[in-house]
Amino acid sequence: MFRIGQGIDFHQLVEGREFWLGGIHIPHHKGALGHSDADVLLHAICDALLGALGLGDIGLHFPDTDMAYKGADSKILLKKSYELVQAKGYKLVNADSTILLQAPKIRKYVDEMRQVIADILEVAIDDISIKATTTEQLSFVGREEGIVATANVLLQKV
Repeated sequence: MFRIGQGIDFHQLVEGREFWLGGIHIPHHKGALGHSDADVLLHAICDALLGALGLGDIGLHFPDTDMAYKGADSKILLKKSYELVQAKGYKLVNADSTILLQAPKIRKYVDEMRQVIADILEVAIDDISIKATTTEQLSFVGREEGIVATANVLLQKV
């Protein structure tokens, strides 16, 4: 009746790209580098959803070799991933995620991100958790060279 999925995504941060996280644009001098809008949080949630049902990963369904996904809005990728979950007869119970990022500070954006994700996944905002942490200036995250997001989901058979 229940399935658990886990996802993780990494992207390099570079000058000259818009910074998209959790489906919203956040002002910052760097953005994530990727084939799509490089929203690591939404990508991690996609992988968690797909993984919970053994449906592969985001790269299988939305490959970076396919120009149809060049610059793609990750909210669309999340919606399509959730449609695959629903087609298998499951719905989301809740999602819990963590973002590893040195800068910018995102606390003031978290509720907006939660609402965007909740709307796409057809759940209440309280069913979406987003936490953030720095790496205390350790590793590529601490040097502001990259960003990481992890996500866990619980699905229930409808």
